Amino acid sequence: MDQASQLRDKIKMQPPKPHLARVITVTSGKGGVGKSSISVNLALQLSRLGKKVIILDADFGLANVEVMLGIRPRYTLADLMFRGKELNEIITTGPEQIGFISGGSGIQELSNLSKEQIVNLTGSLYVLDELADYVIIDTGAGISDAVLEFVTSCSEVLLVATPEPTSITDAYALLKTLNKRSEYSTEHTAIKMIANRVGSREEGKALFDKLSVVVNKFLQLKVEFLGAIPMDNSVPKALMQQKPFSLAYPKSEASRAVAELAAILDGHVEEEDKEQKGIKELFSNVIRTRFRKKQV
Repeated sequence: MDQASQLRDKIKMQPPKPHLARVITVTSGKGGVGKSSISVNLALQLSRLGKKVIILDADFGLANVEVMLGIRPRYTLADLMFRGKELNEIITTGPEQIGFISGGSGIQELSNLSKEQIVNLTGSLYVLDELADYVIIDTGAGISDAVLEFVTSCSEVLLVATPEPTSITDAYALLKTLNKRSEYSTEHTAIKMIANRVGSREEGKALFDKLSVVVNKFLQLKVEFLGAIPMDNSVPKALMQQKPFSLAYPKSEASRAVAELAAILDGHVEEEDKEQKGIKELFSNVIRTRFRKKQV
């Protein structure tokens, strides 16, 4: 047998790599900048590209995602963790076949799990890696521990900001706080900014440049510019209808802009040092971080 045949046989014997969902955390320095709207519409646009997408609403205490989708989930992550529900039972099917998981009180209670509950949770989430191509985590706004734990545990983060001065200062405050956390690694987390409600892509880039100058001067982390979403009257109109604007007004400027962002993300290949690790490892990291804090 020649060397080429031996190599082919060796490759055949190797077990296939497990399918891992690409996990994207969407966050912001302050509320009211359109973070949840971007999460939902990005999920819809990725679904239109033929991807299986599940949104996890990790904004405890609020129900922005379910309001925008116009659906009320029967079960939440807490039902999976504490009430014996299976993963498929807590995934609500939304428009265009996107999936949706409400965090409920489960996000806040992650640090109170027993060893058996942790094993059961991470085992269930392994199935989620197989079910989805993308898992979009919509965090709360600001610099709470719950937000920062997801940001530091994820390899890909979208930071949403608007031209309002308070949005920029709060986005910087989030990055500054993140920069101080020992568990954050710029080598393993890519942060990309989305400029929302701007007059043009050029204005969005100028907004990013303003933030980037300060970040480069004072912080040891890197932020990239992903793109911009224009100010569009169809967005508040869709919100009043309890529909994502990508559904209510699919030809609007905002819809086209988010479709472009989805295409950029889907065509982007992560660098080797930012390899996707899936939703199971992300939650394992979040749980480990919370347990360390409890022990201090």
